[in-house]
Amino acid sequence: MLALTGADRIGGHRISLTWVKCDENKPFCKKCVSTGRTCDGYESPFRAFACQPINNAYADGIKSNMGLQPTLIEVTPQDTDLLSRHFSIKTMFDVNLGCDEEARQVLQASLTDPPIRHALLSLRTLREDVEKFGDGQQTSSYHYGLQQYTTALGGLASNLSSPGPNELKSALLCCQIFMSIEQVRKNFAGMAQHIIRGLNIMHEYRARPSFIAPNRLVPANPAQLPLLDVFVIKMFAAPCKFTTPPTAFEATETLPHQQPAESRDLRTIAPEMRTELARISGLTLEFLDKVSQIKTEEIVLQLLSEKAALLDSLEKWLINLELVQTKARLSAPEPVSVSFQRLFYLILKIILLGALDFSQDVYAELQTENDRLQAIANNVGERVSAYRYRVQ
Repeated sequence: MLALTGADRIGGHRISLTWVKCDENKPFCKKCVSTGRTCDGYESPFRAFACQPINNAYADGIKSNMGLQPTLIEVTPQDTDLLSRHFSIKTMFDVNLGCDEEARQVLQASLTDPPIRHALLSLRTLREDVEKFGDGQQTSSYHYGLQQYTTALGGLASNLSSPGPNELKSALLCCQIFMSIEQVRKNFAGMAQHIIRGLNIMHEYRARPSFIAPNRLVPANPAQLPLLDVFVIKMFAAPCKFTTPPTAFEATETLPHQQPAESRDLRTIAPEMRTELARISGLTLEFLDKVSQIKTEEIVLQLLSEKAALLDSLEKWLINLELVQTKARLSAPEPVSVSFQRLFYLILKIILLGALDFSQDVYAELQTENDRLQAIANNVGERVSAYRYRVQ
């Protein structure tokens, strides 16, 4: 928000421009326009970070082999399959993430969108570097991947200074890639930030129809924004190599005493808890699809009832999880696998709370749940980092 005070001379009067911090919550702020001022937007949530300089000749060599440059003239099924597998590093290799359509959208947009192109290059470089050298190795290719990530963040932040339909689409597609990049980097706090900010963009700019007042249905944004919430659910619902019980072959190849204690702990969560949460996530995807297709207000009441039932199922799941953990927990910390399930629970709750509702009460509740999600993600990141430090 801009305010004027005496300092510089314009038109015979001494004035200056002073930035005044807005104390209202977006998107319900009105003070700017109601007092004759102009809203100058909000600080972009996407921030770049510093990384070490790298050898340009090596970077050029990497770029020539990526296959994701502006010279790409079409998206092939092979490109789509590769990106779909690169979206998540925690899923089992023989499991389809089910994100082929999301991958196709990202690749198609990368043909004309530089931030997306840089983000894709970063993801592929970091993923291949981790697969080749393992975690924690500060190689030249790793630093090149970080450099591309920084470039993507900077480009997106610039675009969002005055967001239009194309910039919003770019932001949501970039969020998908940024989440995957932070997962490769084992930076779960950063991954949670991108989830929260992306879902906020979806909610604020109405990626789906919203019910903002009794008997008032507001249609979805005509720009047809990417559905980031569906992507996030698919990522967390996919079988995870850290929480799925080992196969018979794995059990015979690796004896329990040969496994690191943390690896065994990662799988110590009741299977029925994972199954139930996956079931709720599937129903949530079906519910979101119905919300996207709302045409009349009569359907809204039915969907609001369905939403309430899903939220109730989530709360029952959490109660049961606490009972299971109370029985199993001794003096040891909660297994990381359980914390991941808590993350998924909160993501589903946040997505459901924001669906069909644009009231200020829901906005306040979303802020609280976002803070909880970030806190758990921070804890997961710290524990994973501590474990990686011990085994190096």
